[in-house]
Amino acid sequence: MSLSSTKFPVLSNEGGLAAYLDQIKKFPMLDAEEEYMLAKNWKSTGNVKSAEKLVTSHLRLVAKIAMGYKGYGLPLNEIISEGNVGLMQAVKKFEPEKGFRLATYAMWWIKASIQEYILRSWSLVKIGTTTAQKKLFFNLKKLKNQIAPRTEGDLRDEHVKNIAQKLNVTEDEVVSMNRRLSGREQSLNAPIGEDGDEWQDWLIDNEMDQELKFAQQEEMKQRKDLLQDSIKILNDRERQILYARRLNEEPETLEDLSKKFKISRERIRQIENKAFEKLQKHMLNSAKSKNLLPAH
Repeated sequence: MSLSSTKFPVLSNEGGLAAYLDQIKKFPMLDAEEEYMLAKNWKSTGNVKSAEKLVTSHLRLVAKIAMGYKGYGLPLNEIISEGNVGLMQAVKKFEPEKGFRLATYAMWWIKASIQEYILRSWSLVKIGTTTAQKKLFFNLKKLKNQIAPRTEGDLRDEHVKNIAQKLNVTEDEVVSMNRRLSGREQSLNAPIGEDGDEWQDWLIDNEMDQELKFAQQEEMKQRKDLLQDSIKILNDRERQILYARRLNEEPETLEDLSKKFKISRERIRQIENKAFEKLQKHMLNSAKSKNLLPAH
């Protein structure tokens, strides 16, 4: 019997969300020692029961992450289902000896599985496939909330320009993506049960919140460490230009950097892109070598 054939709670449709959340909250959380022993047992003996406990204790983590992707106009039950697939993959690959909690490791797999599903679904509306366009797709809502909270419809020109600079895409791409997302967004205040509760009012218990917060802090620290380590491979000019264009709170313009380094704006752009590609490749390889990312 394999883990993939195990029957876990299923959200059949969005109308059953409240019942599903109640069901998965009944599975107990694991402390660090119990989680470690279950993971060791699963890895060394293939005991499916141990793996099942690891999965069910983290279904709330999947649900919480999945909620953040509800605005893409796709069925929530499908998003949660894809996240659960990612969780099971994480359990299969998890190595407790590395010293991380499963939640920290599983977040990468859960997010990757959900994002791949969303990208596959949105390919029908010809979402871009470049790295920058994917970054725009998954970060536009967050940036909108930071720059222009509660804005509906088209963004103001200055907001479009700001987002385009931050995500290294054209202003037309920002406008187009915003219209696609706005046209398919669903209300985050939709009732999930007969009592009228809204899904955003449903809170995972405090222990889960603390564990997710810890996992997010660990993830951020790992990214910072990877960045600091990887940026050393760049020469001084590449490093200065990359910081100025992509890592500063207020990115410098190509014109300003052109004057500073006494080279053309196009040359600045070429150096920026080359430096970013080198940095990205090194960070990805480092993350995989340290088992911090799922290797597809």
